[in-house]
Amino acid sequence: MALLQPSVANVLSSRFVTAGSHLRTLFLHPPSYDGFDGGAGSRYQARREIRSFWYPTWLAQAAALVPRSRLVDAPPEGLSLADVLPLAREYELAILHTSTPSFPYDVKVAEALKEANPDLRIGFVGAHVSVQSEPSLQASPAIDFVARSEFDLTVEEVARGGPLRAVAGLSYRDNGATVHTPDRPPLENMDALPFVVDVYRRDLTVEHYAIGYLLHPYLSLYTGRGCRSQCTFCLWPQTVGGHRYRARSPEHVTEEIRLATRYFPQVKEYFFDDDTFTDDLVRAEAIARGLGRLGVTWSCNAKANVPPETLKVLRDNGLRLLVVGYESGNQQVLNNIKKGIRLDLARRFTREAKRLGIKIHGAFVMGLPGETRETIEETIRFALEIEPDTIQASMAAPYPGTALYREALANGWLTDTRLVDRRGAQVSALSYPHLSDSEIFRSVEEFYRRFYFRPRKLFAMVAEMVGDHRLLRRRLGEGAQFLRFLSRRRQS
Repeated sequence: MALLQPSVANVLSSRFVTAGSHLRTLFLHPPSYDGFDGGAGSRYQARREIRSFWYPTWLAQAAALVPRSRLVDAPPEGLSLADVLPLAREYELAILHTSTPSFPYDVKVAEALKEANPDLRIGFVGAHVSVQSEPSLQASPAIDFVARSEFDLTVEEVARGGPLRAVAGLSYRDNGATVHTPDRPPLENMDALPFVVDVYRRDLTVEHYAIGYLLHPYLSLYTGRGCRSQCTFCLWPQTVGGHRYRARSPEHVTEEIRLATRYFPQVKEYFFDDDTFTDDLVRAEAIARGLGRLGVTWSCNAKANVPPETLKVLRDNGLRLLVVGYESGNQQVLNNIKKGIRLDLARRFTREAKRLGIKIHGAFVMGLPGETRETIEETIRFALEIEPDTIQASMAAPYPGTALYREALANGWLTDTRLVDRRGAQVSALSYPHLSDSEIFRSVEEFYRRFYFRPRKLFAMVAEMVGDHRLLRRRLGEGAQFLRFLSRRRQS
């Protein structure tokens, strides 16, 4: 804990330091694939079925700590390398968020920035470099350092311009050798962090961020870090946030949303992107009551075990939608990935949520360990039975640093380390002796077709659009994108 106290002090004093005490710092989510949603908030970095972008919340949190900094989120802004390259000469420090799928592109961006300004110090952050720090540094001399785990306080210290050896949580090169400074302890006092909505207002265009199942425009942020669940495939808890849920106080969260309503009167929905917002039921209810007094509409991630009494409190205070990770309709597959959920409880939870009028976006993952042709069928039938309002079907993505990745390596299941194809769309990186990667790939399209292309579901979607011309235009555009996505999948 000795290393933690100075960091907290830095945070608390960051609003009062003089501008000259920090390097001029650029926080950049680099351009890569067209339409690539790989920001510091995306769980599956890939080009989506429907064009969508999550907020770069992790980068914004770090930017909020560094005076005179600027956050540039290239993909939602439609910026190319040529667009961001002139920025190299305006800054002394550049922090690039990277991911496993985008890392090769991000390295090229770093090299171009360094060529434009050889004095620019460049650091990489994100889950990929956190767990593969040494190989990441070896990828290019343009990368001066990488920040491991929670990087916001680490980056703030680097921006002060002192020696890298004095900053906890860094890996860097020194005379050809890789140096790893001691790990930085997790931040415990989450209320010490400044609000990200100040950075959103300064640097981002909220209308450029859209998620198909959320009202538009939306705004998302974190109210805590970490997740108590042990899911073997989940990226952030195993690489950055950890398995302890460290949370902001309800008052701190409510005050930021109050500020956001002043900054962004056009925002129609607030989304809390914590891995599982409902891990702490008492706190979730307290936040909900504060949001109810503000009169805002909001949504969050949830596990399929929230009791009815809590669901009612949340609903009565503005909750519109829950994003629920069902993952599979087969209990053994859920046990294999340590999901910690029983299918009978998931069914009961879904019935209660729908009875209360809460919309459900169901998240499913195809190709997890134990998957067979039969379990794929079980999952599709399970989704048809519980009838969430919308679904997303992803393929199991073995990210480095996760238990799934280690399991895949040990068993020879890993067939493709890229995780995405040349367009940035997800590929099946796993293949089993009894179930090929191509079968897993095809199961996603079958899932979507059987769920959405039913008279009942089509009628429900049409009914939703009746009388709302803005929603009608949006849904027609998304439908066209979705059909093009399916067509490209068949071609590939």
